[in-house]
Amino acid sequence: MHGERDERPLLNTDDEVTMEVNGEDPDRTRTMRFPPPKLRKDVDQPPPPAPEPPLWWQADSKDDPAPRLGHFGTTAPPGEPRKGPPAVGPPPGPIELGALNAFQPPNPPAWDPPAAGTPDVPVFPQPGPAAFPPPQATGPSALATPGQADPHGFAVAEEADPAGFSPTEPSAAGTSSESLRPDRLLRTRRRPPAGGWRKAVFTLSGGLIRPKDSKAERHRQELIERIRQPVSSGHFRVAVMSLKGGVGKTTTTIGLGSTLAHHRGDRVIAVDANPDRGTLSEKLRMESPATVRDLLNDRAGIWRYADVRSYTSQAPSRLEVLASDRDPAISEAFNADDYRAVAQILEQFYSIAITDCGTGMLHSAMSAILDMSDQIVLVSPVTVDGARSASATLDWLQAHGHQDLAGSAVVVLSAVKNPRRNAVNVAELQEHFTKRCRAVIGVPFDPHLEQGSEVDLDLLRTATRDTYLEVGASIADRFGLGAPL
Repeated sequence: MHGERDERPLLNTDDEVTMEVNGEDPDRTRTMRFPPPKLRKDVDQPPPPAPEPPLWWQADSKDDPAPRLGHFGTTAPPGEPRKGPPAVGPPPGPIELGALNAFQPPNPPAWDPPAAGTPDVPVFPQPGPAAFPPPQATGPSALATPGQADPHGFAVAEEADPAGFSPTEPSAAGTSSESLRPDRLLRTRRRPPAGGWRKAVFTLSGGLIRPKDSKAERHRQELIERIRQPVSSGHFRVAVMSLKGGVGKTTTTIGLGSTLAHHRGDRVIAVDANPDRGTLSEKLRMESPATVRDLLNDRAGIWRYADVRSYTSQAPSRLEVLASDRDPAISEAFNADDYRAVAQILEQFYSIAITDCGTGMLHSAMSAILDMSDQIVLVSPVTVDGARSASATLDWLQAHGHQDLAGSAVVVLSAVKNPRRNAVNVAELQEHFTKRCRAVIGVPFDPHLEQGSEVDLDLLRTATRDTYLEVGASIADRFGLGAPL
């Protein structure tokens, strides 16, 4: 039809196509260029290039009379045409690998059949020492021995001794189990203040504000820690003595015993060893009418602590007291053999025994008391004649073979009267006894002790309680020794 295009290719090449448009005008014939056609992978792709000769093949020179095939040095016989190398593949002949070809696998270990009756349990052979040689040290540490400097600048640590390793030793970083202490882990584990404005602030703040302890309170806690030392020998005997009566010997016995029993967890007992009628039982409320004489008469039936407890009375501080005879009809005195028998019974159930001795040094029970005592407490009033009697007691002890007890004695200067009316130089007395014994402690005047009745630690003044703490700590310093120095 006139006017329609008849697009038919007249010339087909790789890069152009000439198209003729039907019509009368020959100028309407034009040539259009197209990109090269896409080739199909299996038909239209060109063949791959020929493989290059392998690297091991070397071309021979034309002038070489004996052609060679590559670097293997194989020479062709004369008169035969030279053969070229194969197109692909390794060189002819085996490849020598040396020790690799000579390697032989190890023989498997021999297996022995199990004996009759043995359960069928597989047993695997264990490798010997030569099967797995120890690894050789490499790196900088292989060039230096432990304890020497490395030439390359590396630090060489000391070798650890497995035999000296202890799992309980804390590590250098503090990561052992010993570092997990309650005082470090528990933030609220703090003791409230003992009293004063610090306790008021602590109470009003609900425990959020806890002022630091005063110097006196810290010293008081140190004394309590000394009192709580364990008794290494299992039983410790203390003898409280004086040459004169009415100087505070029995009061010192009950005050010292109550302090030890209050701050310790073990049992403490005070024994009235006065051959006459003693007054130790009057310092507390009596719970049992039994006396030391009753204990001696019934000693064959005592096997348990409960048996002994029926003969004693206990103070609010947990101190137990074994009273002496109070019957005026008793004519038999408490002698040395009786004291030894009582001491042997009490040492099985009590950690500390405090003996309230009678006045004087020559009564019948005194010899056994001194022979069995580990520590003596010498009580002296703050008077001239009382101080002379106490010093004479030390002289008597040194003259009768008790130098150790005299040298380790603790002297208590008891102010049984109001010091305002006392003109004695107390500092001079302390200096005198300090040169002769281990410790000198002064007990201040206390109205509660002046009454001469039951002694309660809660009713004592703070200074008096602290003084008995000093006495108890001085006695407790000997608990680790168990015998006089």
